[in-house]
Amino acid sequence: MLEQAVNDYLLWMISEGYSRSTLDSYEKALNNFILFVNRRGIVREDIFTLDTLRSYQKARGHDYESPAIRGLSRFLYQQKRIKQPIPRKQTQRLPVIYEEYLEYRAKARQDSGTQIKQIRRVLAPFRDYLERLNIKLSRIQIEQIDAFFVEFNSGFSQKTSKIYRTYLRGFLKYLYQVRKILKRDLASLVVGPHTFSRAKPPMFLRPHEMQSLFAGLEFSTAGDLRTYAMIHLAYTLGLRPKEICLITLDDISFKKGELSLRERKAANPIKLPLPKATTKAMAAYLIGARPKSKLRQLFLSLQVPYRPVKPYAVSHAIKRSMHKVGFPPEASAYWLRHTYAQNLLESGVSLYEIKEMLGHDSIESTRKYLHIHISLMRRVLFDETL
Repeated sequence: MLEQAVNDYLLWMISEGYSRSTLDSYEKALNNFILFVNRRGIVREDIFTLDTLRSYQKARGHDYESPAIRGLSRFLYQQKRIKQPIPRKQTQRLPVIYEEYLEYRAKARQDSGTQIKQIRRVLAPFRDYLERLNIKLSRIQIEQIDAFFVEFNSGFSQKTSKIYRTYLRGFLKYLYQVRKILKRDLASLVVGPHTFSRAKPPMFLRPHEMQSLFAGLEFSTAGDLRTYAMIHLAYTLGLRPKEICLITLDDISFKKGELSLRERKAANPIKLPLPKATTKAMAAYLIGARPKSKLRQLFLSLQVPYRPVKPYAVSHAIKRSMHKVGFPPEASAYWLRHTYAQNLLESGVSLYEIKEMLGHDSIESTRKYLHIHISLMRRVLFDETL
């Protein structure tokens, strides 16, 4: 029973667009859990209990594999194959200022529940560090923050350490700019070790590359039609995967040819004109592929129980289509967003207008998206046409 349940769960994860690395780690963890259950002779009714999970964690010497086991228990509960999932861990609440920041991130920055949990993972130890050394948050110095990261990041990779620095940097910026608790902007002083690799510039696709992408799309399954509509929204409107997930049926006006984006990063709602091709792609999905559901979100999962898709499912579907036509492994949904921005620049749209259409909160964010277009530069500087 347990082996079949694991196989069903992994197939569901694939259909939901989970990344290959997540699938591999979950499969390994769940296979270890199967061995543990079999060796201990744990009866069916006791497999998905808190006591069993704790015994497994103790036997393994860590709790890194717990999310996979908890996820499997929730899946089986939703399928009505077990009576109840493993109870959730009680999240320890932080002091008010920390909790208010997490609420701010969820509402103003549209961070996912997973991102909020990750931010909490660095804020909680940071709070503990300040309490242990009797340091008031309003009087913290950059030297103390550096000392905290020396202690906290000692067991993490360079990539993970960079992510945690970014999360704490955001909290410090909030304390300085929004709450006025800090008298000095410490966020800009939080830096990691020097790295000497050049940052990769944003990637955008040329017309012939977009033609090859659309030519390689298929329309035989519900998933194909869903991906087709997603790609159109990413390419013709420059939408982020998160924004594509948040579109509801109420946001679409086929009569006006208009899409309302009510919830955007940085809280910049906007109405965008819908190109005819994008309208047709969404209509094809609505008529031929979208499951019947009372849910108002436009894009739903492909299997029962139907739920709104997650950003990683959008990213995975688009990336898979790009790989099918020979795009490199690093190709992503954001390449289509970069292409949209570049197309606006080439058509003469001002940088400020591009900023508004992309939903950026600063002009500097928009600048990073744009390459210098060589033919445009030569027309402006030398009055030449290539």
